[in-house]
Amino acid sequence: MRLPFLKRPPLVAVVRLNGAIGMPGRGSLSDAALAPVLERAFKKGKPAAVALQINSPGGSPVQSSLIGARIRRLAEETKVPVYAFVEDVAASGGYWLAAAADEIWADESSVLGSIGVISAGFGAHVFLARQGVERRVYTAGESKSMLDPFRPENEEDVARLKRLLNDIHANFIAHVKARRADKLDGNADLFTGEIWLARRAAALGLIDGIAHLKPKMQDLHGEKTRFRVYGMKKPLLSRLGMQAAEDALGVIEERASFARFGL
Repeated sequence: MRLPFLKRPPLVAVVRLNGAIGMPGRGSLSDAALAPVLERAFKKGKPAAVALQINSPGGSPVQSSLIGARIRRLAEETKVPVYAFVEDVAASGGYWLAAAADEIWADESSVLGSIGVISAGFGAHVFLARQGVERRVYTAGESKSMLDPFRPENEEDVARLKRLLNDIHANFIAHVKARRADKLDGNADLFTGEIWLARRAAALGLIDGIAHLKPKMQDLHGEKTRFRVYGMKKPLLSRLGMQAAEDALGVIEERASFARFGL
């Protein structure tokens, strides 16, 4: 039985943001998948704070932006402070998510940064030619088949792609500057895609310091602070073992993303 006149200890909602950031429906972090999780975390039980437990090598810039914007909207609506705690890595889109928090904390060996944008592909036109295979493409609109991997690379297509990447990079930089403001080292070039361990990241102003989730939250809210953990659930078909091939591909892609940071 709950006695109404007894004040309960503060509650901290913990949201796990673990894995690559990608398109909805593939089991990766996405705005659509996280929306109900974040809604519950911010609004259930009147939490004193929301703690984001982040371990992500990044991924889709659009999904990173959407998730980050949702976190900020909910924080402002509920007046609940947000703290990010980095585990192995918060790089690229993972750092975008961390920057949505009011403060960022990390382990000494956490990897952070990679404030840049990357696009990778392949070219198979030489292989096809050797096999005697002719590629036939018909379009309405001269840019419709941009960067077709089965055709020779076109300089205009590359220039067009670089403009897109630069624009996305500018959005990323603006987000970090807006969120970290005067905490950033104004004399350092932080936006080259470089990565750092936590102590160096703290010296550059990318994070607020070295700390772990439970002791830090107890320092702020008291030893009796309660914790409630929220996270994404696997899709039903995946839990029943009916998406084995797609899940295996997703695991390979995610491991490749983490491997870029030596993890």
